[in-house]
Amino acid sequence: MVDVMGGSSRWDIKVHDHGFVSLVDCMPRMVPEGKTGDFAIVQAARVSYGQGTKQVSEDRGLVRYLMRHRHSTPFEMVEFKFHIAMPIFIARQWIRHRTANVNEYSARYSIMPDRFYRPDVENVRKQSKSNRQGGEGPIDAGTADEFLKLLEGAEANYQKYLELTERGVAREIARAVLPVSVYTEWYWKCDLHNIFHFLSLRMDPHAQIEIQEYARAMYELIKPIVPVASEAFEDYRLNAMHLTGLEIDAIRTGKPLATENKRETAEWEAKKARLGLA
Repeated sequence: MVDVMGGSSRWDIKVHDHGFVSLVDCMPRMVPEGKTGDFAIVQAARVSYGQGTKQVSEDRGLVRYLMRHRHSTPFEMVEFKFHIAMPIFIARQWIRHRTANVNEYSARYSIMPDRFYRPDVENVRKQSKSNRQGGEGPIDAGTADEFLKLLEGAEANYQKYLELTERGVAREIARAVLPVSVYTEWYWKCDLHNIFHFLSLRMDPHAQIEIQEYARAMYELIKPIVPVASEAFEDYRLNAMHLTGLEIDAIRTGKPLATENKRETAEWEAKKARLGLA
């Protein structure tokens, strides 16, 4: 048996000035020599307990079949545990994925560290006109500078926060003066099926840039452990395209999309361009 993490206690990738994604454990940790963590996926799919007689090529074909046909349970047999530090505003997006076990740093018990996220000036984005929940392109330099100065003012509250706790204000209420740019930490454990779902959403170009960077770091850490599943994920999920019934009819008939919804039509036009049909 061999350790899929090579005997290391953690693998780390730095994100932004103060953030990181660290892989601290996984299951399976030990696999038969010559195998990867993908071994647990095919083992579960075949409902066997031994290495079996299947060839590596057959294992790869099975993993790809399972991904292609959305048979998710075998992928749930692989788990990863991460230690992550990120700004609170990213953590609040992240926690919406309710499929993991999470334990977060508690500002009720401990003083929040003096760490804040400050974007580069060129990454202060203007509101997207087509996406209500996202930004696109840099805003003018004057507005960006004003925003960054406001962040500095919010960070200045940190000293007041410390002073208040030293004067006896409970940590659980003193933290209310801190901005969402302050960093938090947590341990996040999740199975591979749900990690792939998280990554398919958060590595998407429409996701907020900051959380995309965390998602890409997470993916880089798991790929060496489950290379076959990762390859299948890229081929059948990440770089794939979903076509609706209306879109299939439009391709088959050559007629415009049968909808008056402007957003749906715009999405179809983007898909056509990607398919070379525009």
